[in-house]
Amino acid sequence: MDMIQAIIIGIIEGFTEFLPISSTGHMIVASKFLGIEESALIKAYEVIIQFAAILAVMLIYREKITFKKLDLWIKLFVAFLPLAIVGFIFKDQIKSLFNVETVAWMFIIGGIVFLVVEYFYKEKETHVKDVEKVSMMQALWVGIAQIFSLVPGTSRAGATIIGGLLAGLDRKTSAEFSFLLAIPVMAAVSGYDLLKHYQDFADANWGAFVVGFIVAFVVAYATIKLFLAFLQRFTFVAFGIYRIIFGMILLMML
Repeated sequence: MDMIQAIIIGIIEGFTEFLPISSTGHMIVASKFLGIEESALIKAYEVIIQFAAILAVMLIYREKITFKKLDLWIKLFVAFLPLAIVGFIFKDQIKSLFNVETVAWMFIIGGIVFLVVEYFYKEKETHVKDVEKVSMMQALWVGIAQIFSLVPGTSRAGATIIGGLLAGLDRKTSAEFSFLLAIPVMAAVSGYDLLKHYQDFADANWGAFVVGFIVAFVVAYATIKLFLAFLQRFTFVAFGIYRIIFGMILLMML
């Protein structure tokens, strides 16, 4: 992987990881376009830029990463558990789903789900508007919804945001809970991948890796900030439409 490829992949990771549009699908398209073949070294690089994305979330929500917010983190742990349990039990079956056709169809299905949910979604005073006021049961429902993200192309952010909306959270709170939930989820996944691929770092182009890490961090930080500002004025309809169009493009690439 050269420097230009590292920068492009870093931008894609930072931009798509926290939006409900699936980083997996975009990585597939980018890899094909750039001529990057899946390898242990590429997987090691993905671990690096995922840690950059986690760091961006932690910096933005640093005031919530404290023992004073233990109640919030207990709820996040409850939301994390369903994915961890189902993912561990069915990890081999999940790997078999990893192909472009599955990703494409899940893009389209996810886009339709967003449009349907937004069509019926009504702003209510009863919606939870503070991430710290999410109930334990609402956290669990978000966690159950997150299980669907195990299917490639579904989008972890997309599944958790939809789960939040259906559980009674408003748009901004759904997004923020999704961001915070990404910390234990991505830390667990990246940590596991790091243990599997740590030997591959010996052959790494560390210049490209460091630049990619910085790029992914900066882009992820800016994306989260802009996304939250976007949700103050707009809905998720645009993301639903984008997912459907992108999924169709993927199908045509087959």
